[in-house]
Amino acid sequence: MSSPLADLVLPWFRAEARDLPWRRPETTPWGVLVSEFMLQQTPVNRVEPIWNVWMQRWPRPSDLAAAPRADVLRAWGKLGYPRRAIRLHDAAAAIAEQHGDEVPSDVDALEALPGVGSYTARAVAAFGYGLRAPVVDTNVRRVVARAVHGAGDAGPARVRADLADVDALLPPDDDSAAVVSAGLMELGAVVCTARTPHCGLCPASSVCAWVANGRPAYDGPRKPVQGFAGTDRQVRGKLLDVLRDSPGPVPRAALDAVWSDAGQRDRCLDSLLVDGLCEQTDDGRFALPA
Repeated sequence: MSSPLADLVLPWFRAEARDLPWRRPETTPWGVLVSEFMLQQTPVNRVEPIWNVWMQRWPRPSDLAAAPRADVLRAWGKLGYPRRAIRLHDAAAAIAEQHGDEVPSDVDALEALPGVGSYTARAVAAFGYGLRAPVVDTNVRRVVARAVHGAGDAGPARVRADLADVDALLPPDDDSAAVVSAGLMELGAVVCTARTPHCGLCPASSVCAWVANGRPAYDGPRKPVQGFAGTDRQVRGKLLDVLRDSPGPVPRAALDAVWSDAGQRDRCLDSLLVDGLCEQTDDGRFALPA
């Protein structure tokens, strides 16, 4: 038996879902896995063009696993958090070697892959294989907090409780549960948004506890938003830009020129070396990993 919320979200999502390439019927579980890596902390509009190129170039895990890491990092481009590209490269190798080039459908097997956590594993099971697997992200937590608990904000994450909340909402069968999982995520992304929820457009407003309570405000703590300018992340990105744009190793002077603060620049370059995102050649130059 499904919940009233699920009964409303399911037909709404089938009718109103955004046409995203990783949602199309021809998309493989591998394509879904790639999308989940790329979408972490990155907007859909930045991911879509890169995902399309990526899937044309590396349609199977073994294709990506055979690619040099330098090519992988260049193809990752401006998606940010390039360590995700390295982890995805490692996951592709594990899938090719340990799973016959097929992304596993079992959540535990997925979680055993490099760089794949609980959320990504469940997302691939649900969206790649159409299985009943509760998927919880920030958007889903907000929908549940409002519709089920009547709170304006989800507050701090509670992994077990959050999964239990979503599990209780899903229909018992795989196909419907997978659609509802995607629908809850979509609802939070485009309708039940954090700052300007569009309750008049929400298919679930009639069963929403937050609406019934008069949409009370949430007065709890909010995380401060960290700016990007001047951060180590910006400096790392500038250093990687130089390496990505060069066909071969570059001298240290080319990297020194991108940032005036020598201490911060050196710290960021060291962190790229530690993270395996660049290498130093025998003659002292720097390049993307082979």
